[in-house]
Amino acid sequence: MSTSKRKSSAKKSSGQKYGKAATKRVASAMRRRKKGTLKSGPGGKGGTVKSRKQAIAIGLSEARAQGAKVPRKRASKSASRSSTKRAARKK
Repeated sequence: MSTSKRKSSAKKSSGQKYGKAATKRVASAMRRRKKGTLKSGPGGKGGTVKSRKQAIAIGLSEARAQGAKVPRKRASKSASRSSTKRAARKK
């Protein structure tokens, strides 16, 4: 019986992805959502946030604005699809 280690092709990231300040911001956004005071839109002029995912997104964007350690936003799926459609139409 030989026990060989498998090498994974995927690159493992070392260290934390999110900083402590980002965690605090998201937790704060979640509390405000539960309380009913979390608003969406620029300057909080939109409606009250009900969605958990939206609360997390707002918390992360606040953390980014503050300068906390947060990974960059992923490109939205709809944006990548529309650019692919445009490229196909041009041909």
